[in-house]
Amino acid sequence: MTIPTLPLSDGYTIPQIGLGTASLNDEQIAPVIVSAIEAGYRHIDTAFRYKNQRGVGKGIRDSGIARQEVFVTTKLDGEFQGNDRAIAGLDECLRQLDLDYVDLLLIHWPLPQRDEYVSTWKTFETLADSGKVRSIGVSNFKPAHLDRLLAETTIRPVANQIQLNPRITRSDQHAYDQAHDIVTVAWSPLGQGKGLLDEPTLQTLAATYGKTPAQVVLRWLTGLGIVAIPRSSNPERLRQNIDIFDFTLTAAEMDAISALDTGAEKRVDSDTSGH
Repeated sequence: MTIPTLPLSDGYTIPQIGLGTASLNDEQIAPVIVSAIEAGYRHIDTAFRYKNQRGVGKGIRDSGIARQEVFVTTKLDGEFQGNDRAIAGLDECLRQLDLDYVDLLLIHWPLPQRDEYVSTWKTFETLADSGKVRSIGVSNFKPAHLDRLLAETTIRPVANQIQLNPRITRSDQHAYDQAHDIVTVAWSPLGQGKGLLDEPTLQTLAATYGKTPAQVVLRWLTGLGIVAIPRSSNPERLRQNIDIFDFTLTAAEMDAISALDTGAEKRVDSDTSGH
């Protein structure tokens, strides 16, 4: 199965479906990575704070896939903000992953109360020339944070990874990203098991297309030009989550899914979620 890619502003591309790995430890994640790569995944998303990068690296090696065939994202959290701390942070991530480079490095949270994300981004710009990372981006940044980066630094983030699903559509944020040539990446695209997939609209569309509600949500996201990072350790669900490109939702159906944004789910806007 071939997963579509989206162009990044620096000339690279990113697979539109990736595997989320939060909450899975080293031992749990390694076999999941193998199953995912066998199913066709070519995009793996991890982070320093997930404490599973060794397992992610082992899974990639155990799969037998060539390094250049898989897109690896990792993130640096608060302890690596400010001064040049991200340099050692990336080195430690690479050591744990046992990789020479990552495809995408993200600032995990802006943490505006510290006011260090601009200086951290400037360090990221240095790392972009180091050969240890191909692309640099951010996670959980709001437009105000991005405005500062664009005004005070040189390289624009290629991506912004945010919590996004039909109940939390963040349409203004996505529009901002699009206007500034930043790819929006959705974490928790299936709603963290809080009943999103039981929505009648999704159930009806799933029946119409012979798909699962989760597949409908992921097709909605990809139809919006968003990268989705669903998380599962179930081999069948892993396969289902990328088997979504054989149908297309109509404009009316896309709008009906977007209309599910009721604010019912708590929006996560600070470094509190574990993601």
